Amino acid sequence: MKYRRPIILNLCILSLLLLLCGCSRKSEPIRKSGFYFDTVITVTLYEKEQEPLLEKCLALADRYEKMFSNTIADSDISKINAAAGNPVTVSDETIELLKLGIHYGELSDGAFDITVGRLSSLWDFSDNTGTIPGADEIQEALTSIDYHAIEIDDNQVKLNNPDAQLDLGGIAKGYIADRMKDFLVAHGVTNGIINLGGNVLVIGSKSDGSGYTIGIQKPFEETGTAIASVRISDRTVVSSGVYERYSYYEDQLYHHILDTATGYPCENDLLGVSIICGSSADGDALSTITFTKGLDAGMRFIEGLPDTEAIFITVDYEVYTTSGVGKNMDFMLRDF
Repeated sequence: MKYRRPIILNLCILSLLLLLCGCSRKSEPIRKSGFYFDTVITVTLYEKEQEPLLEKCLALADRYEKMFSNTIADSDISKINAAAGNPVTVSDETIELLKLGIHYGELSDGAFDITVGRLSSLWDFSDNTGTIPGADEIQEALTSIDYHAIEIDDNQVKLNNPDAQLDLGGIAKGYIADRMKDFLVAHGVTNGIINLGGNVLVIGSKSDGSGYTIGIQKPFEETGTAIASVRISDRTVVSSGVYERYSYYEDQLYHHILDTATGYPCENDLLGVSIICGSSADGDALSTITFTKGLDAGMRFIEGLPDTEAIFITVDYEVYTTSGVGKNMDFMLRDF
């Protein structure tokens, strides 16, 4: 029997962030941070001799940003966008990420679509001055969104619709976290934390064998004020919600999760979704897809996927979880 448990939250403001609670006390943590993909990336390890690996992790983030960003002129993605439908030769990693994006376009029937670039640039939530795009602009941008326009032949990529624009912002951070984990594990790391804003990925368990407790931030409170937590080992927690990037226009909130059918921010019964799974790239895409579906359809969608769980926060501040969260992950609502 499917499991869904509501927990009433006495909140008045919307948002969701991820924070980390309860690291191992056996070893003093070492960490390093950098700013990539408009996100602070922090890698935390627990063995002093592993410190040189931190800088190499950030070098990986820098390398991948220069491949995947659609705002860096000579990145693989910018070259494809500027090619007006002509083929462009790109890296193996770019091909891998594009294929993953296409897969999630198919899985979501286009609700997740990496050719959303023209539309997302219209809204520009990273530097929005409180205005919204015109209806005509939005309708024109919608005609360019169709992941079927991406044609891949070995390492060559072209967009069969020259007006299409790639934007990997909905999946690239997760991919980078996964590659960082692969690098660290290959160099003998058995426990650690990779934090890319709303993407938190943990390596193994803490040194005492227990899982890492990942807290869900109380909306718009100081960082570290958790409303709930979940304990995981060797998994990732990825969140999407209306709280991440947004602006107000005439007292209405417009957020960054766009409906590829209408061109406007999704309107449903959710404030946020957190996905718990093995791959951060998967979690990235699935958190967006699940949010667009709303609570009931999103719940059914996640319950139908293997080894994947979700936490939902609704507009009336109830929390719902898929069955495996409560049974296997020490999910807890924090007192406040």
